[in-house]
Amino acid sequence: MSRLEAKKPSLCKSEPLTNERVRATLCVLKGILTSSYGPSGRLKQLHNGLGGCVCTTSQSSALLSNLSVTHPILKILTTSVQNHVSCLSDCGLFTAILCCNLIENIQRIGLKPTTVIKLNKQLLSLCTSYLQSEFCGCRIRVDFSSTQTLLCLVRSIVASKPACMLTRQEIDHISALILRAFLLTIPENTKDRLILGESIIVPLKGQRVTDSTVLPGILVEMSEVQLMKILPIKKTDAFKVALFCASLSGDFPDTGEGTIVVNSGVSLENAVLDQLLNLGRQLVSDHVDLVICQKVVHPSLKQFLSTHHMIAIDRVGAALMEALSKVTGTQPIGSLGLISPSSYGSIKDLCTAKFGFKHFLHLLPNEATICSLLLCNRNDTAWDELKLTCQTALHVLQLTIKEPSVLLGGGCTETHLAAYIRHKTCNESESILKDDGCTQTELILLTDAFCSALESVAGSLEHDGGEILTDMKYGHFWTAQPESPSVVNWPDLLSRCGCGLYTSQEELRWSFLKSTHHSFAPQTCLPHEAVGSANNLTLDCFTAKLSGLQVAVDTANLILDLSYIIEDKN
Repeated sequence: MSRLEAKKPSLCKSEPLTNERVRATLCVLKGILTSSYGPSGRLKQLHNGLGGCVCTTSQSSALLSNLSVTHPILKILTTSVQNHVSCLSDCGLFTAILCCNLIENIQRIGLKPTTVIKLNKQLLSLCTSYLQSEFCGCRIRVDFSSTQTLLCLVRSIVASKPACMLTRQEIDHISALILRAFLLTIPENTKDRLILGESIIVPLKGQRVTDSTVLPGILVEMSEVQLMKILPIKKTDAFKVALFCASLSGDFPDTGEGTIVVNSGVSLENAVLDQLLNLGRQLVSDHVDLVICQKVVHPSLKQFLSTHHMIAIDRVGAALMEALSKVTGTQPIGSLGLISPSSYGSIKDLCTAKFGFKHFLHLLPNEATICSLLLCNRNDTAWDELKLTCQTALHVLQLTIKEPSVLLGGGCTETHLAAYIRHKTCNESESILKDDGCTQTELILLTDAFCSALESVAGSLEHDGGEILTDMKYGHFWTAQPESPSVVNWPDLLSRCGCGLYTSQEELRWSFLKSTHHSFAPQTCLPHEAVGSANNLTLDCFTAKLSGLQVAVDTANLILDLSYIIEDKN
C-alpha cells in the first residue's frame, strides 16, 4: 500500500537541558517526588481522566508506574528508578530525588559535561568506599542473635508509608508480623546455601489492622458450603497430595483452525469423562487423600472422589501453584495419563479456619518455610498500599540476609556522608584529582553541588516548614518546629536526630543545613553502646540505598551528557 502522506523528517533538538520547558518539567517532577518523601510525605491521587481506578499513594513504584511522562529526559530518569525499584523494592524516591538534585545543582555551576562526569564518578567512588568500610559512621552490622535491628528496619519502612493509614500501635503490630512471616521462611537446617521459602499475602479487607496475623502453611479460600461438604476431616497421619495444573473439567482445548475427527457413534463427552474417572480410580488405588487442581474439577469426578473419602479442591489459581508445589514437595501434574508414584506430595495436616467473613482450608506443611500473612485494612485503597509496603519490607529483609548491614535513616546518612565527602575533598584534593586533568576549583564547585544534593534529599523529609540543621560532631540531621525564635537554645527545641541515635543533650554545635558550610570531620566508627541502647532507630536498607546512590549518579551523568535528542515524528 502506498504512503498516504509524505514522511516527516526527524526532529533534532540540541542541548536539551538548556530548554526552559524541559527544566520546568523536571522541576515539576522533582516537586511531586520530594513532597511524597518520608513518613510525613503528602499523598498523591493518580487517575485517568477517562475513568478507571484511583491510586492514592506516596510510594515511588506506584507513583512512577501511574505517571505518564513523554519527554525523553524524564523517561530516562523514571525508567532508571523503576528498574532500581523492580530489583531492590526500596529507596526509589531517594534515588529519583537525588538524581533531580544533582542535575539541578550541576547545571547552575556550568562545568563541562566531561569534567562533571569524571568528578561525579570520583565522588561516587568515595561514597561507596566509605559506606562499605569498617569505620563508616552511618552503617550498622546486623546482629542476627537479636531481632531488634531487623524490627527497627521493618518499622522504618512501614512508618514511611502514610497512605497505609496506620496508627503507631498498628505500625508496631504489622512490623512484628512482617518480621515473623520472614523468619518462618528461613529453613531450620541448611547445608551449602540458604534457600528461603515464601510469604503469601492473603487479603482480608474491611477488617481491623490488628486482626492481621501470620500462620505457617497456606490458606486456600473456600466458601462455607464447600467446607461443609468436606467436613469432618478424619486423619491422624500425613495427607498424600496430588497437585494438578491441568484442567480436570472435561472441556476440550481450543483446536484453533484444526479439526477433530471422531468415529461415528462415539461421544466425546463420555470418552473424556471415562478418562477422568479412570484417573480417579488410579488416585484411589494410590491412596491419595487430597486432590488440588489449579483449574476446574468435573462434578462427576468430584462426586467419585468424595464417595471414596478424598478431598478435592479446585480453582486455586496460578498464583498459588508455586507455593503449593513447595508445601507439598512435588511438581504439578500436567496430564491426565498414568501418574508416577513419585508425582505425589504430602502435607503434615489439614484443618479449617475462619477469619472475618472468609473461610479457609489451612494446609500445614511438613517443613514450615511457607507461611500466610493474613493482611487486614479498613478499605481497598489502604489495603493496596499496605500490601505493597509488606512486599517491600519482606524483600528488604531478604537483601539484609545477603548483606547483613543497615544504614542510619531519617536523613542522617545523607548529611553524614555529605560532611565526610566535604572534609575528604578539602584535605585530600591532590590524590582525588591525580590523573583526572581537573582543577581544584572545579573539584570544590562540584563537591558543593554533590553534597548539597545529598543534603537536599534529607531536607525533603521536612514538609511543615521546620528548621533543618546538622550537628558539627556526627553530621546527623535534625529538625526543629517552624517559627523558632531568633535567639534559641537548640537543645531545648531539639530532641533526637533523624535516625534517633543521638539526643540533643550531648554537647553539640548545630548549623543550618542550607547555610554556608565549613568543612569538619564527622565522627566515624559508631560506638556499640550507642547502637545497643537505642530501641527505636530509623534505618534504611544498605543494599537498596547504596544501589540507589549509584543509579542516581549514573543517571544524572547520562542526562547531563546528552547533546542531542532525535525524535521520529512519523
